[in-house]
Amino acid sequence: MHPILLDLGFFQLPTYGLLLATGVVAALWTLRLRADGAGMNGPHLVDFALWLVIWALVGAKLLLIIVELPRYLRDPASLFGVFRAGGVFLGGFLAAIVAAVVLLRRYKLRALPTFDVISPSLALGHAIGRIGCLMAGCCWGAACDLPWAITYTDPIAAERLGTPLHQALHPFPIYSALFNFSLYLGLVWLFKRPHAQGRVFATYLVFYGMGRFALEWTRGDAARGFVLDGFLSTSQLISLGLIAVGAGLHVWISRRRAP
Repeated sequence: MHPILLDLGFFQLPTYGLLLATGVVAALWTLRLRADGAGMNGPHLVDFALWLVIWALVGAKLLLIIVELPRYLRDPASLFGVFRAGGVFLGGFLAAIVAAVVLLRRYKLRALPTFDVISPSLALGHAIGRIGCLMAGCCWGAACDLPWAITYTDPIAAERLGTPLHQALHPFPIYSALFNFSLYLGLVWLFKRPHAQGRVFATYLVFYGMGRFALEWTRGDAARGFVLDGFLSTSQLISLGLIAVGAGLHVWISRRRAP
């Protein structure tokens, strides 16, 4: 792990920030290529997606504050740390969906084709962002005695994020990065095949929800918050909602296409 990629004394370049920006650029670039290849207006969709990114960043930080509200109430000064944190991805995703609903009419875009072309790039950007999590020391895993367990050693991560040092942990960011990259490849394959409008987006919702729900059992940090007396995390609860919405959308698409 390398929380600080470049330290000039008067300036520090955080590895997470660089990889987050890389993920956004890669997502927008592949979005434009995919949109142009499908006969859609690539630059117009990229402009639309940029607004979703902004909303997503705000939503991710807002959900982080909500799930860790007791800590911030005890120590209001720690709120400044939110500006360094990426936040909770699912909070950003929900905020981006709200923004999309608001902006679709302004950009004169149809919802389902737009969500279809964006979904693969969302998974790709998320995969790259998770590598940033690994470098920063956030979103660490639960205790692990498997051969591929990892240990964090950088005191900066412990000071800023509370990362546990010198303990064998599940490499949750690696799990998540591999899962999201696999999801990206699968969605690209599906997008290139003949498909009903909304099918790619619905598939993203179902598979991301299932993957995130399962992977949450390997996490050890408390930033996600818990419900049901600590048994189910906030992210798992939202994931169940994504699965339900995605499955419902699949059924609706099939029935709409039926004779």
